[in-house]
Amino acid sequence: MKILFLLLATVLAALSVSARAQAHQPAMTAIAVTDPDGGRDLEGFLWYPTDASGPVTHDFQSKVWVGTRVVKDANFAAGRFPLVVLSHGMFGNAYNQAWLAAALAKRGYIVAAISHPGTSTWSRDPDQRRQLWERPGDISRLIDHVLSAPGLANHVDAERIFMAGHSLGGFTAVALAGGRYDAAKLNEFCERTPGELVCGIFNGWKIAKTPADRAAMEADLSDPRIRAFAVFDLGGTQSFSTASLRRIDRPMLVFGAPIMNSGLTLDIESRALIDALPPERTEYIEPETLSHFDFLGQCKAGGLELLAREEPGDEIICINGGAPRAAKHKMIIDAVARFFSKS
Repeated sequence: MKILFLLLATVLAALSVSARAQAHQPAMTAIAVTDPDGGRDLEGFLWYPTDASGPVTHDFQSKVWVGTRVVKDANFAAGRFPLVVLSHGMFGNAYNQAWLAAALAKRGYIVAAISHPGTSTWSRDPDQRRQLWERPGDISRLIDHVLSAPGLANHVDAERIFMAGHSLGGFTAVALAGGRYDAAKLNEFCERTPGELVCGIFNGWKIAKTPADRAAMEADLSDPRIRAFAVFDLGGTQSFSTASLRRIDRPMLVFGAPIMNSGLTLDIESRALIDALPPERTEYIEPETLSHFDFLGQCKAGGLELLAREEPGDEIICINGGAPRAAKHKMIIDAVARFFSKS
């Protein structure tokens, strides 16, 4: 009887904690990380738990996108919370995974995202793009900022820092986990398969074409503060040395998208990454209907048609982007929260 009572008490306590976590509203505020040298200032957003009930707004709402429900600039909920940093894909921005950020904030996470200079929607400078090694550095600087900013640092549990990245953001995540760029390996691969998407992109961006650039790209760009990673349909797996991938010692959740509407090839990207990573610390999810663009926001009814008229070619990002994408978002949110929680 005593054992049953203790078990019941434990279950009720767990339910109480869960209820408190689910009671949070997601709040959002803008953040800026200044570069002392003035060349790479970072701008983005912070999502976090609040107990404020409102006013609730739909942030990033447009004729194409369904907005995320947040309370802007609200006070933090009491306590310390784990931190998740996000890295967007090629020519994306800090808003791209707002759906994930708000959902994690509701579950008791602080989430920070910035737009990477040179490879974001509104910043496409070729010279910054060439300096691809700066992308992992952006994330490390973002963590530095969150852990030191007055009024913010005291809400962060510095022992629980996680990262999620989509596409080129997944490449960035692997570099921060300890994957080392290998220019010779990528060159050899691209000579055998010159039509592959990443080969064309990296060659066009002039990645690692000079000795100085190659040394910067092949340096150790890892950040030991990040405890686990979620990688969303990455590109660039073939640019990492196999030996460095086998040495990665932190948990990694990898999503592969078999609906290949982005030009990425699963067998040489997500599946190849899984084959190279230590299996005991890796989890792989490949839902048969998942596409590369399902990691973007949910599209409104009519969004696809609007893009087809005004930005021909861009409408691909809204294919099945309504209710089907919302269901996939829920699955991804649950998987990521579960993975980070057990890590």
